Amino acid sequence: MNIKQILSEKVSAAMTAAGLPEGTNPAVSLSNRPNFGDYQANGVMGAAKKLKTNPRELATKVVENLDLTGIASKVELAGPGFINIHLDENWLAAQLNTVAQDANIGVTQRGTVAGDDVKTVVVDYSAPNLAKEMHVGHLRSTIIGDAVVRALEFRGDTVIRQNHMGDWGTQFGMLIAHLSDKLASDEVAETALADLENFYREAKVRFDEEEGFADRARADVVKLQSGDEACAKLWQQFIDISISHSEEIYEKLNVSLKRSDIMGESAYNDDLNNVIDELMAKEIAVEDQGAKVVFIDEMANKDGEPSVFIVQKSGGGFLYATTDLSACRYRSGKLAADRIVIFTDARQALHFKQVEIVARKAGFLPENVGYQHCPFGMMMGDDGKPFKTRTGGTIKLAELLDEAVVRAADLIKEKNPEISGTDLKVISEKVGIGAVKFADLSKNRTSDYIFNWKTMLSFEGATAPYLQYAYSRIQSIFSKAGTVDSNAVISIVEPQEKALALKLLQLEDTVDAVISECTPNLLCNYLYELASLYMSFYEACPILKEGISDEVKASRLALCQVIANTLKQGLDILGIEVMDRM
Repeated sequence: MNIKQILSEKVSAAMTAAGLPEGTNPAVSLSNRPNFGDYQANGVMGAAKKLKTNPRELATKVVENLDLTGIASKVELAGPGFINIHLDENWLAAQLNTVAQDANIGVTQRGTVAGDDVKTVVVDYSAPNLAKEMHVGHLRSTIIGDAVVRALEFRGDTVIRQNHMGDWGTQFGMLIAHLSDKLASDEVAETALADLENFYREAKVRFDEEEGFADRARADVVKLQSGDEACAKLWQQFIDISISHSEEIYEKLNVSLKRSDIMGESAYNDDLNNVIDELMAKEIAVEDQGAKVVFIDEMANKDGEPSVFIVQKSGGGFLYATTDLSACRYRSGKLAADRIVIFTDARQALHFKQVEIVARKAGFLPENVGYQHCPFGMMMGDDGKPFKTRTGGTIKLAELLDEAVVRAADLIKEKNPEISGTDLKVISEKVGIGAVKFADLSKNRTSDYIFNWKTMLSFEGATAPYLQYAYSRIQSIFSKAGTVDSNAVISIVEPQEKALALKLLQLEDTVDAVISECTPNLLCNYLYELASLYMSFYEACPILKEGISDEVKASRLALCQVIANTLKQGLDILGIEVMDRM
């Protein structure tokens, strides 16, 4: 159910009938003030300017041809040519009653409407380096990517997750050499790698300081890349145990990534020489000082000097550039992607722009395949600097999440001292993890944001606890009511009911915006506004109070059910769990 789309189609037809060119944008949008109606159509203004005609006269013709019988209770002109649309309460109620019986809460599934085909979308997100444990810097890519993936799947698209883990490169020679020595000392691999950070640190110290170790490490890299079985076996042990660390984080975060979604850098190794050969054969890359380089004229600086994109080092080694070009070919060809979406921090924006230009020139990325790099800002501490420990070290993501659960437990015990240990554990995990995720997801993706425990765990304002509480409050009403008639007819009488109906019918529009722009904050805003409208409704429209007729009670309970379903589904897209009581 998409009111905006319905109105846009109606206004477009009226514009054509009024003599405007077909395809003129009706510019339908939500009204920001109730006295201007529920929706506004502002397209006449721009069209009149192009046609050099009076916008008010043109808008009058459009309104004369606008058939919103049964949909709008009033259509009026305002100012120089704005069209204000007041929706009919009975029509809204009819749409809402349809949504109430729909498992997808009114969100149309791809492939069920002409022109809205199912797309195959490849999404690259999380992508930790397997040489180290996941830290706070991996949070945004992981949870923003997962929210967009869930939104795509909810809409009905085919999604292929790609966890482009760093599992290759020179540092693995160092790690393999260190692990080899540990195993030679009768240590077990699982024990040796229990603390990845410490293991990496030990190996790095040896690499920098121990005589002969660096040479062994470099030799092990060559062996690994040449397919040496012993090195490959050690490498695989390291990879398996490292992945297990990541899987624990994904489970804590309620993220949908699985081991089968991993497509590490090593997966493209056999194709890298082919990538270079094709770039050279097509004269896209040239040899320069022994290296293979693409000079990108499209990204030339103000002096006309092209952007330099190295695809192979002078010594024959490959780079992220080579791997990402191979990934483009694999995803558009083997995976048949209609769209490729990649989540990394903003510092890699230049790199991915270069990748796209070169991949399209080489034919690795056909023009009909969308390619979208989605950069994000950084998590900052109260001092406005990247979030770190007090000693300046990197904060492990596992430790941050554990602290969130502990803080949530303290807060819940304070509010409910009688809560049982089992309930406390379950609720505090949902509240703590949800709080961290919502605090991040609710911020504009491209902006940096300040990490603040007090704000994110508050039961007031745009927070996960506030939304989880709104959901549990509705469940409490259902518990007191005893039974809820899922087939009851919803009526819209009070202004609070109309406001809720309008908001509930905007879910599809919101999900589509999240999918298009990869901006989960739009869904966070939507859910917060819905919960706030529910709280206003709860105060103004009694449900179980004595004197309320059975018909009104049934209608309001049914309305509450749609609200609860929408909150639960919306939070599920964000990867945040709800509970019946808190």
